[in-house]
Amino acid sequence: MISISHHGATSGVTGSCHELTLGLGAQKSGILIDCGLFQGQDEGRGASASDLSIDFPIEHIRALVVTHVHIDHVGRIPYLLAAGFDGPIICSEPSAIMLPEILEDALKIGFTRDRQLIERVLGLIRSRLVPVPYGQWHSVFAEGYCSLSVRLQRAGHILGSAYVECDVREGDVEERIVFSGDLGAPHAPLLPAPQSPERADRLVIESTYGDKDHEDRETRRYRLKALLEHALEDGGTVLVPAFSIGRTQELLYEMESLIHEFGDRALGGVSDYAPLGGANPTKKLTWNDLEIVVDSPLAAEFTRIYRDLKPYWDAEATDLVRQGRHPLSFEQLTVINSHEDHLNAVDYLARSHRPCVVLAGSGMCAGGRVVNYLKAMLGDKRNDVLFVGYQAAGTPGRDILTYGPRGGWVELDGDRYDIRARIHLVGGYSAHAGQSDLLRFVEGIPGAPTEIRVVHGDEDAKAAFQVRLQRVLPGSQVLIPA
Repeated sequence: MISISHHGATSGVTGSCHELTLGLGAQKSGILIDCGLFQGQDEGRGASASDLSIDFPIEHIRALVVTHVHIDHVGRIPYLLAAGFDGPIICSEPSAIMLPEILEDALKIGFTRDRQLIERVLGLIRSRLVPVPYGQWHSVFAEGYCSLSVRLQRAGHILGSAYVECDVREGDVEERIVFSGDLGAPHAPLLPAPQSPERADRLVIESTYGDKDHEDRETRRYRLKALLEHALEDGGTVLVPAFSIGRTQELLYEMESLIHEFGDRALGGVSDYAPLGGANPTKKLTWNDLEIVVDSPLAAEFTRIYRDLKPYWDAEATDLVRQGRHPLSFEQLTVINSHEDHLNAVDYLARSHRPCVVLAGSGMCAGGRVVNYLKAMLGDKRNDVLFVGYQAAGTPGRDILTYGPRGGWVELDGDRYDIRARIHLVGGYSAHAGQSDLLRFVEGIPGAPTEIRVVHGDEDAKAAFQVRLQRVLPGSQVLIPA
């Protein structure tokens, strides 16, 4: 019996973990697609180490296949290992480089500060990694009447992201089952757009934005330009809660392009600030004077990895490099690493009228350095908070986005903070495909899947996407797993 079951991403958009199983009883074998952390109201079991045990049988699991390295897709891997999983971890070649980095950070925050233990876990993970090139079939097992092979295809979500094609055989029954992972928008910078699979008898597909479309790239770029110009006229800080992988690099890419295009053009105001580097005060602020600060060691590290993996960039980004441009390493970019420098930057920017854009983790404001910025800056109307990614229910980011425009408050580390800063959402910078993009991905499959499972979305998004799928593919059974 070839079956699909779900151990996450069914009640919301986090905790992705899906199981594909062949056979019955002692002959049963299977794989997991992702093993992610729950966040916000999806947590369910809480967030402590003792609450994150793997609560489903894994004795028959032969391999873990990782679609990409966002924490809601890989965060439970240490707990999977602790539960006794001893199989390979199959992923794309870029993901094999990034996975230990993201899990090191997760281990330090939620597991232990013991450096020796962290290194032991990371060493175990590295020893299990099986990097597989895009477009190449990889056999997981072929025993008796059952076999399973997987192939990774570019998903365009973040560097290294993939959707997973599974060729399964049980006796005389053969199926192609596809797991989308997270799909990227086709107009996103840096990465090639995902192409539809050549075949999918059954499809498990995300629906983060199953109920809406994003702005097109040109619209969102000029919205970003207008927002930065307006925000910087009054000497405030534009604070961007940043996801370390994907969104940060896309924003840097777009900001470099704005600086390159508008260069000496004035941003609209006169400023008497002294740049962080200690130079003489600038009297007339231009785009060339705009400083972009990345205050996240993890985001900085992944930006370096993105730079090192240029062969995986799309044609547009590669062409910029040939022209001598450096879209992820430009003159106006400053990186803050040490905690002391971070605290000094928060204090200085909160007191000064120094126009600046700060990208700081975490993306949903549930921890990380962005929280200190929010505490210091939310109460000042000169400042702006720019959200560029999905905010899960139950996270401070969702509360700021919901109550900020009403002049409300948010709770951070147990204390209430009034929201006087202006709050913005530029949804086009989400790394997720919009509804039309998802539909194009499904409709591009030459033969419509007999079954489509809609996961990884809020209830309204899943329901809206289910209705659209049923309308355009009346011959497919469209399910929302419980």
